[in-house]
Amino acid sequence: MAIANAVPTYIDTDHSLRIKIIDSCGMTCTFCHNEGTPVTADNLGKTPGTFVPSGRTGRVSIYTPANGAAFLAAPAQPDADYVHALTALRDALDIREAHLTGGEPTLHPGLPQLIARAADAGLRVRMTSNGERGVPQMRACAEAGLEKINFSVFGTTPEELAAVQHARYGSRERAARKLAALSSSIAAATAHGVHVNANIVVPGHDHIKRVHRLLDEYAPQVSVRLLNSLSHGQASIHAIEQALAERGAVPEARYVTAGASGSRTAYRLPGGRRVYFKQIRRVRLPQTCAGCRFNNDTDCEEGFYGVRLYRDRGGVYQVGVCIQRMDLARPLDDFLASGLPEEIRRLRASEQARLTAEADRPAASDYCHKE
Repeated sequence: MAIANAVPTYIDTDHSLRIKIIDSCGMTCTFCHNEGTPVTADNLGKTPGTFVPSGRTGRVSIYTPANGAAFLAAPAQPDADYVHALTALRDALDIREAHLTGGEPTLHPGLPQLIARAADAGLRVRMTSNGERGVPQMRACAEAGLEKINFSVFGTTPEELAAVQHARYGSRERAARKLAALSSSIAAATAHGVHVNANIVVPGHDHIKRVHRLLDEYAPQVSVRLLNSLSHGQASIHAIEQALAERGAVPEARYVTAGASGSRTAYRLPGGRRVYFKQIRRVRLPQTCAGCRFNNDTDCEEGFYGVRLYRDRGGVYQVGVCIQRMDLARPLDDFLASGLPEEIRRLRASEQARLTAEADRPAASDYCHKE
């Protein structure tokens, strides 16, 4: 359905589950939130309350100092516990899509099996990846049922990629290898019939030239989405707006997901190509978020983005609802027995009703431009 506004807005409802299948990653991006969990390799032997945001690996998890994380993530396994977690959440929340994240999912040796188990549970399967091991994994992943990959693209040149990596690991040679792996992974995904998105995080104005080069480099069949950096605030937002203006981009449509904060605006470039600006709406769980110390227009950076599934180092599946409040995560059985599944369902329904009610009248945008 469409909502009357400056551009048409199309509404669907969130039925997705993000699954952190591995913590390992060969990149050291300075803006990474690591799905809210501390970097496991840097925190082995530490206890909750003593977890550090970065360490010897050079990786970072930006929310670790304040988010109350109480566990370290371990690789998911394609076993009966994994299938139980998927089907239990599917039934409790009407989940229809599994979105695999990390860390870097292509480093998981059992990735095709994890995809197959999710597909066998009746879920569409998608993934976010930096392409580190996409080439050896892609055929099996496609055959297992992988439909789409959001490739994270951090540069067109080794210098650009090195600029957003930890200083110890930001060599030109290493960055060149990472870019080559990404390019090969995108080609492999396309060759095996997996739909490809290119996600580009834009920290600030000094990255605008990189955006232009990426748009020129990637063929029109690769869908490009611009994401602002959570840790760079308005500078990142303004840089994306400037890059779009310089390309002569015209907003064409908004896509809103009821019951989750993620949304995007489609821009049409001269020549007809579409580019998307991923945005965050102000969405909160009505009871759970009500008294949160971050529940304001500056500190809450992601809002209620959806439900996330983790496997901890004890083999227990944990369910989270906020990467800035990992203290809200709880074991699967506790989550299912709590009021959260019903609260999430009610949020979806109320959002759908509210957005529908606005269909016949212009409304001020409730977007704030964040990742």
